[in-house]
Amino acid sequence: MCRNIRQLHNFEPPATTDEVRAAALQYVRKVSGSTKPSQANQEAFDEAVADVAHATQHLLDHLSTSAPPKDRATEAAKARARAQTRYA
Repeated sequence: MCRNIRQLHNFEPPATTDEVRAAALQYVRKVSGSTKPSQANQEAFDEAVADVAHATQHLLDHLSTSAPPKDRATEAAKARARAQTRYA
């Protein structure tokens, strides 16, 4: 899985539409194998991003959990610590 796609479920505040779209864009880039599609493929690429973003938002809206919501700042600090250990 692409490391740039982040978990979006169970955060306070909930994921924004921009975060959902960014995750969808990363997914479509990974699957298609290109970061910038040709003009001939741009429409299909954009449509795929919109479809994946819609499906992702639908999923997030319908998931439920009994776990308390995660704090974005705490999770970001954990990620930085892991990265420092990994790349030090």
